Amino acid sequence: MTRLSCPCGLPEAYETCCRRFHSGAAAAPTAEALMRSRYCAFVQGDVAYLLRTWHPRTRPGTLELDPGMRWTGLEILGVSGGSAFHTTGTVEFRASYRGGSLHERSRFERVDGAWVYVDGEFPA
Repeated sequence: MTRLSCPCGLPEAYETCCRRFHSGAAAAPTAEALMRSRYCAFVQGDVAYLLRTWHPRTRPGTLELDPGMRWTGLEILGVSGGSAFHTTGTVEFRASYRGGSLHERSRFERVDGAWVYVDGEFPA
């Protein structure tokens, strides 16, 4: 049986990669890891995880995902800060979906020690 790599783009299987973050068994140790796990949550349709890892200051009251959206890949274009030694971080990425791609520069902060997504901008 072939084990597929995690949707986040890392070579590990979902069960040993992003699932531990989605289940709450572990917290993402870096802003990049959180970004990858959030992309994976979009792929999986895990709205609860997306809301849980969104900064309380910018989190929407509800989130509805398009059931027809098919995410096809993630490419990390750049990372600034966001390590165990930082309180803020930025991750620039391109998320591909059937029919196009989304290019975003996301900002992350620590809240009570855990990385959360703050907001993003779409570079020209």
